[in-house]
Amino acid sequence: MIDLGEILEEINVPDLSCPLALESKGVATSKNIFAEQKRHAWDKSVEARCDFSRKVRITRRADVFFISLWQKSLYGRTLTEIKGDDNMVDFFAENVAPLIADILGNELKHGNWCIVTTPKRRHLVKNFATRISEKIAALLSIPFYEDVAHCHSKKRIGAVFSLNVLPREQNCIVFDDFVTTGSTLKAMKNLLLEHHKNCVFFTGINNKL
Repeated sequence: MIDLGEILEEINVPDLSCPLALESKGVATSKNIFAEQKRHAWDKSVEARCDFSRKVRITRRADVFFISLWQKSLYGRTLTEIKGDDNMVDFFAENVAPLIADILGNELKHGNWCIVTTPKRRHLVKNFATRISEKIAALLSIPFYEDVAHCHSKKRIGAVFSLNVLPREQNCIVFDDFVTTGSTLKAMKNLLLEHHKNCVFFTGINNKL
């Protein structure tokens, strides 16, 4: 007869009192494939993007109603890439100008209208919003006033603008390329209302989901 006791005594049982090191060589650990995507979706350090899907909206932010053509998105080009691409100037203008005409009318040149934009902050050269505004003005056949306002602070929240050039026209289209908090548009509104101007606010990208 076979003595099972002797056989069992010769079997070495591993010590399971400590957790197994699954990260040892030859042992693959499972990875949460959603972890990286979830972090990117909620990580505020990730730069804003836009995929340029048409989403016309009217939004009230910082006590200003503004009309936007596109919306911030999780995918698409970053705002830095957009601003750095010269081709996007024409793209913005050729899409925003028809939107303005659809809303305000096709004969703005006979309606005492002009277009202005927000002041330059870091550079005195023509920035992205200024170049787009020039193109929109040409497409709509209305005047564009550059540097209507000066900002003496680099702060975007609570900035106060001073008047530099007063438009002759009574009705002002105020354009900005992107709107996030709305504080820049509010400062423009406060400045132009002091001089009894009628203002309508447009932006390319509404920079909030």
